[in-house]
Formats: sequence, C-alpha cells, structure tokens
Amino acid sequence: MASDEQFPKDWSAFQYEIYLNGLGGTTPILPTDLTQLEGLAEERLDPRSVGYVAGSAGDGKTARANRAALDRWQIVPRALRDVHARDLSVELFGTRLPTPIALGPIGVLSLMHPDAEPGAARAAAAHGVPFTLSTVSSVPMEDVADAMDTVAGATPERWFQLYWAKDREVTKSLLARARQSGYRVLFVTLDTRMLAWRPRDLDYGFLPFLRGVGIANYLTDPAFQAGLAKPAEEDLNAAVLHWASMFADPTTTWDDLAFLREHWEGPIVLKGVLHPDDARRAANAGMDGVVVSNHGGRQVNGSIGAADALPGVVEAVGDRLTVLFDSGVRTGDDVFKALALGARAVLIGRPYAYGLGLGGQAGVEHVLRCLLAEFDLTLALSGYTSPAELGPDALVRATG
Repeated sequence: MASDEQFPKDWSAFQYEIYLNGLGGTTPILPTDLTQLEGLAEERLDPRSVGYVAGSAGDGKTARANRAALDRWQIVPRALRDVHARDLSVELFGTRLPTPIALGPIGVLSLMHPDAEPGAARAAAAHGVPFTLSTVSSVPMEDVADAMDTVAGATPERWFQLYWAKDREVTKSLLARARQSGYRVLFVTLDTRMLAWRPRDLDYGFLPFLRGVGIANYLTDPAFQAGLAKPAEEDLNAAVLHWASMFADPTTTWDDLAFLREHWEGPIVLKGVLHPDDARRAANAGMDGVVVSNHGGRQVNGSIGAADALPGVVEAVGDRLTVLFDSGVRTGDDVFKALALGARAVLIGRPYAYGLGLGGQAGVEHVLRCLLAEFDLTLALSGYTSPAELGPDALVRATG
C-alpha cells in the first residue's frame, strides 16, 4: 500500500503534466488512448509473444463479448455537484488502498520485456497499486518481492495467484513461500484447470512453459525439486515434463477449498466466478472474495461477457464477500462502469502487459497513470467524488 500522505491524490493532474511537457516538445512515451497499445505491440514486438498475451480461446468470441458487455452500459452524468476534491481510495481485505485498481496476474512476462515481473511490480508499487504475481511467472516470487521492496517511499501490496498443482506438497510449498515473501492475499484461479484451445499459440506451436520459460516458481521450489532425478539445470527437459504432469488438477472440487484454508492464513479470493450459484458456494465455503472474470476470453469460447455476469454475482453475494472484476477493461469509463455495477475494485491485465513490452517499467507506469487519470476525470465529470458513491443508478443500458 502507498503511504498515507500519497492519497487522496489528484490523479487527473497527469493530463496537465503532459500538456506542460508538450510546451517543451516532450510527448508521452506511449499513446494515452490505451486501446491503441495492442496494435502497437503487434507492430513492434515478437509475434509469438504478443500472440500469447493477446490471444483468446477459439475465434475470440468471448474477448469480443467482454467489450460488448461493458459497452452496453452508458454513464448518465449528473450536473452541478461539487467534485473539486476526490478520493479514489478503497478498502480491500482490511487494507486501505489509494485506488480501486490492481494489476492482475499475467504469466510469463519475460515474453514481453526482459525486466518481466519485477518491472511491472515496481511500477505498481510506485503508485500504490497492488501487484498480483502469477504462479507461472518468469522470475521466482522471492525476487519479485525484493524488487517491490526497492521502491522508495512505498509499502507494496502484493497478492499471489495460485494454479493448483496435482502434487499437494508442491502447492503447500508454493503457498508457504508466498506467505514468507509477504504476499498477503491469495487468488485461486478456477477456470484454467486445463488449457483452452488457443489458435494463436497453436498456429505457432508455441507454449513457453515447454521451453522452460514461465516455470521459475516451480524450478526453485524444494517440493518440486524433490520429484526430480537430477537438478533442473542438468536436465531441463525432465523438469519440464515433471511440471507438465502436475500443472493443474481438474479433479478439484468445492470440498478441496478446506485444504487451501488449512495452508493459507490470509484472505482467499476465487478468480473466475461467473454464475451466482458459484458465488454463493464461495461465500458458504468461507472465502473472502471472488473475481467476476472469464480470464479475458482465454478459456471458454462463447462464454458470457464478464460485465454481463457482474450484476448477478453482486446481487447474490455482495453483502457477504468482496466482489472484484476483470476481463475487457481498457479505459477509465470501463473502471467506472464495473464499480457502478457493484465491483469493489478492478484488475487490469493485457494493457499493462503491452505497456511493459513497449516501455518496460516506465510503460507500465504510463498505463497506470493514464487509466487512473481517465477514471478520475470520468468520476468527476459524471458528478461523483469517490468509488463508494457509485451504484447502478449511475448507468443505463444502451438501447438499439
């Protein structure tokens, strides 16, 4: 979390910083319209790497549905309200955070930039934004934690996303390491118990994990190493095959959540909930939160758009646990809409990955500052001063 003196903060002031820099001939390092980043990444970066991040399941129907679901809602601005002082802070899992935005888990960030997860994590820490580390990161979790701790003046908020391994000893070890490294909240991804049919990766025959990339947390794990005949550095192929044999466990059920609660002391959030009944089961199981998410369209082609699922989940459990949202967020008004529909905070994914690929840590910081400035301005210009004021009455469904 950022230090108290860093918020409330006028995030919208970033636009005047840009204009003042323009007087001296300096323009932003990347487009300020974040929807342009994907196209720029396609032009400048390795096509296999961009394909892994940008690609969706099947023909991309669900990724398109995510955007359509958000675009179906329209903001109804209110006039003549005093909005000069705004506070974007929210409380999540017992901690006050300066904004309702977090960086969601994206694996194998070394595909986008050599600085990989540490660069993105430092950018998040610099702006008081939580960083969620994927199990399948390019860099061990301890190194990412150390990178966040180097950011001057920041008290980093770090979360850990778990892919549940078939080998329970490996899962237990990953959880213990994450806690020891200061990851406070556990996000358990439910929708990736096997990989979906992803044509962009298939057409290149490209899965980075089979090349030993993105499995650093496993290769450095003592429980994983115990299952190897030789150290990974001596026989990487054998280590990769061992990883492939345990990556995810499609046999897990709701009953297995007790195992996680036994081995994790902090808040637990289930990521990938779309049905109200599943949200109720999460609440009944004693979970602390859910993320309404379809993995950005990467898992079930033809799935419901995440924003279409959000109101039903909020209605079912919004008073029992914390509801977060991801999938399709690209703009400040997307953030506004998700919060108005009942999400407590929003996780962003692909935009910061593109920012990392195009500009390293500075690119991620650019994405965060643009998104927060645009959200702050949308909030104010719509007549509101804090996320807590937003509700469904701030929106209408588009007609026609």
